[in-house]
Amino acid sequence: MQSQASAKFVRVSPRKSRLVARNVRGMPVEAAMNVLRFTPNKPAGVILQVMRSALANAENNANLDVDSLLVKEVRVNEGPSWKRFMPRAQGRATSIRKRTSHVTVILEEGQD
Repeated sequence: MQSQASAKFVRVSPRKSRLVARNVRGMPVEAAMNVLRFTPNKPAGVILQVMRSALANAENNANLDVDSLLVKEVRVNEGPSWKRFMPRAQGRATSIRKRTSHVTVILEEGQD
Protein backbone atom coordinates (compact mmCIF):
# COMPACT_ATOMS: atom_id res chain seq x y z
CA MET A 1 0.00 0.00 0.00
CA GLN A 2 1.07 3.55 -0.69
CA SER A 3 0.22 6.98 0.62
CA GLN A 4 1.10 10.29 -0.94
CA ALA A 5 0.82 14.03 -0.43
CA SER A 6 1.84 17.00 -2.53
CA ALA A 7 2.40 20.73 -2.27
CA LYS A 8 2.10 22.83 -5.39
CA PHE A 9 3.42 26.27 -6.30
CA VAL A 10 5.95 26.27 -3.45
CA ARG A 11 8.21 29.32 -3.68
CA VAL A 12 11.50 27.43 -3.63
CA SER A 13 13.80 26.50 -6.49
CA PRO A 14 13.39 22.92 -7.80
CA ARG A 15 17.14 22.51 -8.21
CA LYS A 16 17.78 23.26 -4.54
CA SER A 17 14.84 21.09 -3.49
CA ARG A 18 16.12 18.08 -5.42
CA LEU A 19 19.42 18.23 -3.51
CA VAL A 20 17.54 17.84 -0.23
CA ALA A 21 15.08 15.26 -1.61
CA ARG A 22 17.93 13.00 -2.72
CA ASN A 23 19.06 12.64 0.91
CA VAL A 24 15.87 11.01 2.20
CA ARG A 25 14.84 8.64 -0.61
CA GLY A 26 14.54 5.03 0.52
CA MET A 27 14.86 5.80 4.23
CA PRO A 28 12.41 4.86 6.98
CA VAL A 29 10.04 7.75 7.65
CA GLU A 30 11.30 8.43 11.18
CA ALA A 31 14.93 8.67 10.05
CA ALA A 32 14.00 10.79 7.04
CA MET A 33 12.08 13.23 9.23
CA ASN A 34 15.07 13.53 11.57
CA VAL A 35 17.39 14.26 8.63
CA LEU A 36 15.00 16.93 7.32
CA ARG A 37 14.51 18.46 10.77
CA PHE A 38 18.24 19.17 11.08
CA THR A 39 18.93 20.22 7.49
CA PRO A 40 19.32 24.02 7.50
CA ASN A 41 17.75 24.68 4.06
CA LYS A 42 14.32 26.09 3.21
CA PRO A 43 13.43 23.10 0.97
CA ALA A 44 13.97 20.75 3.92
CA GLY A 45 11.14 22.44 5.83
CA VAL A 46 8.83 22.23 2.82
CA ILE A 47 9.58 18.54 2.22
CA LEU A 48 9.11 17.84 5.95
CA GLN A 49 5.65 19.42 5.87
CA VAL A 50 4.64 17.36 2.85
CA MET A 51 6.04 14.21 4.48
CA ARG A 52 3.98 14.86 7.63
CA SER A 53 0.90 15.24 5.45
CA ALA A 54 1.62 11.96 3.64
CA LEU A 55 2.13 10.29 7.03
CA ALA A 56 -1.25 11.57 8.22
CA ASN A 57 -2.84 10.33 4.97
CA ALA A 58 -1.31 6.89 5.53
CA GLU A 59 -2.58 6.74 9.09
CA ASN A 60 -6.09 8.09 8.57
CA ASN A 61 -7.06 7.21 5.00
CA ALA A 62 -5.18 3.98 4.26
CA ASN A 63 -4.97 2.58 7.84
CA LEU A 64 -1.26 1.78 7.42
CA ASP A 65 1.17 1.09 10.24
CA VAL A 66 3.14 4.32 10.64
CA ASP A 67 6.24 2.61 12.08
CA SER A 68 6.79 0.41 9.03
CA LEU A 69 6.62 3.12 6.35
CA LEU A 70 9.48 3.91 3.98
CA VAL A 71 10.00 6.94 1.75
CA LYS A 72 9.49 5.44 -1.69
CA GLU A 73 9.81 8.63 -3.70
CA VAL A 74 10.26 12.36 -3.25
CA ARG A 75 9.48 14.04 -6.56
CA VAL A 76 10.23 17.73 -7.16
CA ASN A 77 8.89 19.09 -10.43
CA GLU A 78 9.22 22.59 -11.78
CA GLY A 79 6.24 24.89 -11.38
CA PRO A 80 5.61 28.20 -13.13
CA SER A 81 8.21 30.93 -12.75
CA TRP A 82 7.46 34.43 -11.55
CA LYS A 83 8.95 36.94 -13.97
CA ARG A 84 10.41 40.09 -12.45
CA PHE A 85 12.79 42.82 -13.63
CA MET A 86 15.74 44.39 -11.90
CA PRO A 87 17.07 47.82 -12.86
CA ARG A 88 20.67 47.86 -14.04
CA ALA A 89 23.20 50.42 -15.17
CA GLN A 90 22.52 52.95 -17.94
CA GLY A 91 18.74 52.53 -17.88
CA ARG A 92 18.74 48.84 -18.71
CA ALA A 93 16.68 46.14 -17.03
CA THR A 94 17.45 42.43 -16.70
CA SER A 95 14.91 39.70 -16.10
CA ILE A 96 14.76 37.70 -12.88
CA ARG A 97 13.01 34.32 -12.81
CA LYS A 98 11.71 33.37 -9.38
CA ARG A 99 11.14 29.65 -9.67
CA THR A 100 8.45 27.56 -7.99
CA SER A 101 8.19 23.83 -7.32
CA HIS A 102 5.63 21.06 -7.07
CA VAL A 103 6.71 18.64 -4.31
CA THR A 104 5.24 15.11 -4.05
CA VAL A 105 6.12 12.56 -1.34
CA ILE A 106 5.11 8.90 -1.71
CA LEU A 107 5.34 6.54 1.27
CA GLU A 108 4.95 2.77 1.18
CA GLU A 109 4.91 -0.07 3.66
CA GLY A 110 8.30 -1.67 4.11
CA GLN A 111 9.31 -5.27 4.74
CA ASP A 112 9.76 -5.56 8.51
